[in-house]
Amino acid sequence: MDVLATAVRTGFDELVQTICQAQEAFSEQVHTVSLVTFSSIGIRTLLANQPVAQLHPLEPGDYCPNGGTPLYDALGHSLLRLERQIESDANHSVLVTIITDGAENASREFTGSVIRQHIERLTQKDWVFTYMGANHDVATTAGTLSIRASIEFKANQTGMNDLFQKDRFSRHAFYEKRSRGMSSRDASDDFFK
Repeated sequence: MDVLATAVRTGFDELVQTICQAQEAFSEQVHTVSLVTFSSIGIRTLLANQPVAQLHPLEPGDYCPNGGTPLYDALGHSLLRLERQIESDANHSVLVTIITDGAENASREFTGSVIRQHIERLTQKDWVFTYMGANHDVATTAGTLSIRASIEFKANQTGMNDLFQKDRFSRHAFYEKRSRGMSSRDASDDFFK
């Protein structure tokens, strides 16, 4: 995603604005954000369950894509950490968004089947997972991981802009449905449609 680094940072910053607006519009919901980047060089947690009031735009040094794609390791560590962070909050709603420009090719600690088991277990706890990808078979990868909501994007500026616009619209619809009392699972039906 190196050539798209600026588009990713801009898209993430716009996504943060969407979440901040949702916090205002749906004040009964408490919104926090975690952000994890991953490559064969390492997995970095840039934000860990951060309240929206404390969010700031990403700097160029915050997101520098390079190397391979340890998708399973990034998911395994991130899901376990987030689950521990929110275990005492009985009234939570979790929306996990995965964005990658390639298929898994560098994990050393977690396998696809283990990640699938984690996702299936967390889905039973009303967590929602979305998968956005480019340059690989996105629908098959998402399905293999038991992720129902997936979307493929073109790995160029226009494709990234379209992707983030669809995500912002879908995310707002999800928040609105949750505010009406829908379960996360029901609110996420046809997430990207």
